[in-house]
Amino acid sequence: MPKMKSHKGSQKRFRKTGTGKLKRAHAYTSHMFANKSQKQKRKLRKNTTVSEADYGRIKTMLPYK
Repeated sequence: MPKMKSHKGSQKRFRKTGTGKLKRAHAYTSHMFANKSQKQKRKLRKNTTVSEADYGRIKTMLPYK
């Protein structure tokens, strides 16, 4: 049986935490900052974890992570 291939786009976007969860960056951080509040921009800087609903789908794209 050949090795499974990891999805390269997902591999660059997700990292594994020490407890085994997947962390990701927020969206809406590239432009149009004049329309966003300072509080929103500050919260978007931090990473967050992948939701339970999406975890299984992403896990299949990253079989060795």
